[in-house]
Amino acid sequence: MDSLEQRMKRWQIREEDLQERFVLGSGSGGQKINKTSSRVYLKHLPSGVEVSCQDSRSREKNRETARHRLCDVFERRSVEARQESRRQRALRRYRKRKPSAASKAETRRNKQHRSDKKQMRRRISD
Repeated sequence: MDSLEQRMKRWQIREEDLQERFVLGSGSGGQKINKTSSRVYLKHLPSGVEVSCQDSRSREKNRETARHRLCDVFERRSVEARQESRRQRALRRYRKRKPSAASKAETRRNKQHRSDKKQMRRRISD
């Protein structure tokens, strides 16, 4: 597993671009968690991505975990973008393919059927 510094460098996340807030914790953990500001809200200003973390009672562990989660979000977005790009390429390939003989025959039958229906609607001429 890569270190946090390497992951942040790979996704071009700089400490200067992060806005960090500490908020009072909530939930189970007793009096200690409710009195200390151990929950970390982290916002990457250029992209607007926000993450929060309150996994442990330690502020430092939560700061590190929040940064890992931020890197995870960027990784997930990258994977999703690659998958969408592949899907779009496959869709374009599918649309450009040559139709099969069976689909051409089906199209011909449909056109003939429509033509026959229209002929039935015509006026009867004397």
